[in-house]
Parts: sequence; structure tokens; C-alpha cells
Amino acid sequence: MPSPDMPSATGEMTLVIATFNRSGYLRGLLDSVVALDPAPERIVVVDNASTDDTQDVITAAASRLAVPLVNVRLPVNAGGAGGFAAGVERALSEGASWLWLMDDDVVVLPGAVTALGKWTGTYECIHGRRLDEAGKPFFWQHRFLPFLGIHIPIRGNVFRDTAAFETNVGCFEGMLISADLVRRIGLPDERYFINGDDEIYGWLASRLTDVVYVNDFVLQKVRPQKHIDLGIRHLNDSSDLSRFYSMRNRGHTGQYLRAHGRYNRFGFALGTLLTAGKEILRLLAVEHRVAGIPSLWRGWRESRSILHDGSWQPMPPLEAAPSPDRKHQV
Repeated sequence: MPSPDMPSATGEMTLVIATFNRSGYLRGLLDSVVALDPAPERIVVVDNASTDDTQDVITAAASRLAVPLVNVRLPVNAGGAGGFAAGVERALSEGASWLWLMDDDVVVLPGAVTALGKWTGTYECIHGRRLDEAGKPFFWQHRFLPFLGIHIPIRGNVFRDTAAFETNVGCFEGMLISADLVRRIGLPDERYFINGDDEIYGWLASRLTDVVYVNDFVLQKVRPQKHIDLGIRHLNDSSDLSRFYSMRNRGHTGQYLRAHGRYNRFGFALGTLLTAGKEILRLLAVEHRVAGIPSLWRGWRESRSILHDGSWQPMPPLEAAPSPDRKHQV
């Protein structure tokens, strides 16, 4: 359960950004960070071996920031998962108390540090709200269903009766997490490369403490995407690479469920069918093409190999983790 005497993270956050070949978006994000008051205590930018002018953007931002910027350039592109794993590890080595994990295609809204900091005396894993590129509230309210191994949208106004909605899924587009909790979980699993690494990280966090989505807008997405409105959520366009990993990483997710005694063979198979169905709908209804379907097939085949890998092990905690002490298991 949350600790009532946990200190506030206002001014004690380390912002961890993972980026790859999107220097324009990164420049906008770092510009918004420069304007923050109060600001995070430091910035860690992980450059996933970008081939554009990302390094120039990082150097220019470092000269304008009033706080230290740590530039971590990876020798190869390790994906978002590998980028966040490297960034989290570096942030911990720099003495971070709180880690604010962020993709490069957002900007930070004024007052975001204060808005999030007021929750850190109660919770250890916090997600603020986001605006979409048009300035409207972005839908992100989900719960992870271990039986299916997928997350599902929650309908309605989750903040109608409370300013903190408890969930059990994570998002690295703005997750704020305590260093203590990170050490108990371990680093983000770089084997995911992209897609699903934050989902399972949030679920692992929920096994140890409460994970919440709070009614404070702290980020705005800036990358426009095609989408359709399904009533309970929007379905955005994607890429064949992301589609491949959405299926392939089912193998890793299944292994995590198995490691925690929550894997159900039949339920997980149904979740895999639902995942494939969602991606096919995305292709047909949003992108108006079918060429991405082979990516799903290749991803599914690789997921089977991962699920049957008897040597697979979950990412280890960075220190001895106590058994979960919770009112309920999720």
C-alpha cells in the first residue's frame, strides 16, 4: 500500500526521455522542459543511435537548461524498451529519487512538476493526464486483464467520484515512479524492444503498490495520427514494425504471467486472437490497407518460440523485493 509519509517529488524528479531519429519532436519537448518552473532536478536523454541531428539538439538544450542534462548515446537502436532500461539505470546511478519516463513526441505543460508532486506523498506510480495534438483530452484509461493478457478500455468518467483512478497498467508516456519501486521491480524489459514493455511494467508495479491515473493534465501529444472513434476509445494508425512486436511480445507477456502464477492457456490464446483482430481492424479501418497482415503472422510465430523457451527468466529486481502486501491481487 502507499506510504503516507513518502516525501513530495516536487523538484526531485529525474526526467528520462528515450528518443530515436525524431529530433524535431525532441527539440519541442526539451523547449517545454526549459520553460518549467519548478523544473526536474535533472534530465537524462537516451539517444537510440539516431542518425539525424539529435545530438545537436541535445547539446543545444543542455546549454539552455538550468539543471543538468545527462546525454546517453547508445551504440545501437535498442528500441523504446531498451532506451528506457538504459535511462532508468543511468538515472538511478545519478541518485534519482523519482523517475518521470517520457517518449519524445510530447511536450510538458506548465506546472506539471507541481501537479504531479502533490500526489507523491501518497502513491509510488502515477500517470498524469494528456491532451491530444488538438488540445483535447486524450483517452487513456485502461485495466490489464491477466486472464487474457491484454488491457481493455474503461468507459465513462473515471474521475467522477475521485481525483485518482486506480489501475494496473503502465504507460511510459509520462509514468512517474519512485526509485524505490523501480528497484523492487527491476529495469524495464529491453527484450520487448517496442510495444507492451510499459504495459507489463505497470502491471508488475501494481503487484507491489497502487498504480494511479490522476486528474491533472501534465502532457500534450504533438504527433498527429490518423484514427477512428470506436465510442469507448480511439483506434490510431500504427506501423508494421509495431504490429510485429504487438504480436511477438505476447510471448514475453505470457512468460511474465506464468512467472506470477497468472497464466491461463485458453484465456491467453483468446487474448492473442483479440490482439490480432484489433490490429487487422486498425489496418482496414484506419490505414485502409492489408499489407501489414504478414507482420502479425511473423510476430505470432516468434511469440510461440518465446512462450516455449524454458530458459526464459523475468527481469530481476535490483534489490531484494518483499512479498506483495496488498488488500487484493490484480
